[in-house]
Amino acid sequence: MELYNKLSAKQRAILIEKAGGKRLTLSFYKYHNIKNPKLFRDHLYIAWNKMDVLGRIYIAKEGINGQLSLPSENFKKFKKSIDEITFLKNLRLNIAVEHDNLSFLKLKIKLRDKIVADGLDSLDIDLTKRGKHLDAKEFNVLIESPETLVVDMRNHYESEIGHFKGAILPDVDSFRESLPIIEKSLKKHKDSKNIVMYCTGGIRCEKASTFLKHKGFKNVYQLNGGIIEYTRQVKEKGLENKFLGKNFVFDHRRSESISSDVISNCHQCGEKWDNHVNCANEACHLLFIQCKKCGELYNNCCSIECQKINALPIEEQKRLRKGKGNSNKIFKKGRSKVLKYKKKPS
Repeated sequence: MELYNKLSAKQRAILIEKAGGKRLTLSFYKYHNIKNPKLFRDHLYIAWNKMDVLGRIYIAKEGINGQLSLPSENFKKFKKSIDEITFLKNLRLNIAVEHDNLSFLKLKIKLRDKIVADGLDSLDIDLTKRGKHLDAKEFNVLIESPETLVVDMRNHYESEIGHFKGAILPDVDSFRESLPIIEKSLKKHKDSKNIVMYCTGGIRCEKASTFLKHKGFKNVYQLNGGIIEYTRQVKEKGLENKFLGKNFVFDHRRSESISSDVISNCHQCGEKWDNHVNCANEACHLLFIQCKKCGELYNNCCSIECQKINALPIEEQKRLRKGKGNSNKIFKKGRSKVLKYKKKPS
């Protein structure tokens, strides 16, 4: 049996459109010692492929991390498949704020060394010694204290379009890069301040809070379930929303609106805007913020240079790309000299 996706994104999109109905987008994670990741991976693929689950799931010896979508009518069946696995029973599933039937177009279940790249020696980190979990109400109260520092554990392009009021926003490209930077910048507060961390769904904070505790920080907290669960609780319980703007997500939606605030700007003209796009030039594919006017002006490209390349016949574009590999800009997420209005986080 071939346990991998065999349909292209276009083929899958057509099937989804034909099927109709609503798909749910959700995410989850669990740190647990998995003895045979390959066997576990194959078991999940067989079970979830039958339920028309699509998404990106990483499995490692340290646990599982998943972002996926599935037909709403299959949700109970999917939940049952989760609960039948001992260490996943009653797992919290972070249901998306906004759904899109095309949020994922392939089922990819991949084996990884870690479920989130952190650059840490796992043997030195005890994940049971993490920061204290806070629900939305507790989080709102604690971040109002003058003795509290709120730290965004996400990357620069995520926090640029949305973050909590007063949060420290490290100007980093990756999670592994953020850990030593945050430790160094907060070192003088390790005994005196409350360090409250948050991320998209909670997985990065599990590692980050454990890391700070390991480094001797006394009062370490994390937002349980991240921004996604916070938003759900705020709506359900009628709490004050202290998040400004959008929550960046890693699927075709790219973001979810949490508040009506627009805190970022178009990287090309400076107009207030908060929609990320990828440069239409496949050789560039830079992720950046572009307003509608600039989208029309540059034909959905990040620069005049890319616009010229994108206007060439497809075969000519392929010829120019041949043998060059991926542009570094693909991985820089908005780091480019052509973007005049790129805003730096604090």
